[in-house]
Amino acid sequence: MSSLAVRKAAPAAGTTPGTAPGPPLRRRIALVPTLTLLLGAVYCLLPVAWVVIASTKSGRELFSTFTFLPGTGFTQNLRDLGAYREGIYWRWMGNSALYAGLGALLSTAVSALSGYGLAIYRFRGRETVFGVLMAGVLMPPVILAIPQYLLLAKADLTDSYASVLLPLVLSPYGIYLARIYAAAAVPGDVVEAGRMDGASEWRIFTRIALPMMVPGLVTVFLFQFVAVWNNFLLPYIMLSDDEKFPITLGLFTLLEQGSNTPALYTLVITGAMLAVLPLIALFLIIQRFWSLDLLSGAVKS
Repeated sequence: MSSLAVRKAAPAAGTTPGTAPGPPLRRRIALVPTLTLLLGAVYCLLPVAWVVIASTKSGRELFSTFTFLPGTGFTQNLRDLGAYREGIYWRWMGNSALYAGLGALLSTAVSALSGYGLAIYRFRGRETVFGVLMAGVLMPPVILAIPQYLLLAKADLTDSYASVLLPLVLSPYGIYLARIYAAAAVPGDVVEAGRMDGASEWRIFTRIALPMMVPGLVTVFLFQFVAVWNNFLLPYIMLSDDEKFPITLGLFTLLEQGSNTPALYTLVITGAMLAVLPLIALFLIIQRFWSLDLLSGAVKS
C-alpha cells in the first residue's frame, strides 16, 4: 500500500457535503428572460387560439361547450359569412386589401424619397424638418383624425376611397426609418462617384441608392400595411357607405348588430379569424425575402 493517503475532494463553494453542486446563479438568471418571453407569447397567442377554435363552433356550441373544445360548424360558418348580404364581407376584405396595399406602397415611396433626401443632402433647416417629423411620430392618431376630416370635407372628399388613402400616404415613422436606413446603407462615396460619372440625381437614387435601401423599405411597407389593415378610427370617421368599409369597420358593424341578433356572433368570429390570414401570409413572404437578402449580402461581402 502506498504511503500517500487518499484525500477526499472538498465540497464546492455554496454546497453542503454529500450533495451535488447546483446550477450556477448565472444560469438561473438567464432563465428569467426566457420565462418572460414565454409568458408574453402565451398572453399574445391565447386570444388567437380562442378565435381559431371559436370559429369552428356553431351558434349553439359557442355558448354551451368548453372554450377550447373545437366545434363542428366551421364550414357552415363560412357559407353563412359568404352569403351574408350577398357577400359583403368579401367586399370589405377587398377594400382592406386596396387601402392597405395601395396605401402602403404610396407611403413607402414617399418615405423612400424623403428619407433619402434627409440622409444624403445637406440644406438649411434639415434638422428642423426632421424634428417636425419626429413630433409627428409622437402625435396620437386620434388627435389628427378630426382635422383631417375637416380638411377633406372642405375638398368634398369624405365618404370616398381617397378620404382613407390620402391621410395614410405621409408616414412620419416610415420617413424616420427610411432616413436611418439610407444613412447607414448608402455610402456618400458611392453617391459622389455617380455624380462624377455624370448621372443625374434621380438616376443615382433609382439605380444606386434604391436597391441598397430595399431591405429597409420592405420593413416600412410591412409596418404600413399592418397599420392600415388594422386601422379603425380613420375609416370610422371618414366613411358612411358600408360598401366602402374596410374589414375592421365591417366587423364592428356586425358586432353591433350581434347584440340584437346573437347568430351574427359566429360570423364576427369567423370573419376575424379570416382577416388575420393575409397578415400572416404577408409576414411569411417578407420574412423569406429578409432571409434571402441577408444571404445575398453575406455572399457579396
